[in-house]
Amino acid sequence: MSQPNKDLPSPGRWLRRTARSLREWPKRQGRTVYRQMLRGASYSLGSCAVSAAVVWFQTHH
Repeated sequence: MSQPNKDLPSPGRWLRRTARSLREWPKRQGRTVYRQMLRGASYSLGSCAVSAAVVWFQTHH
């Protein structure tokens, strides 16, 4: 039977490292999911407003 690879982290250690990385991700990125969703909604709202203005302008001129 083959020996386990000692270079690979144990499953428990891998899980802890992954969980820590996921917790620290927003800190590294400087944003949160909520803020990203708010930013996306504001871009969508702005795009909708511009589209409505273009359609209004085209129908009235």
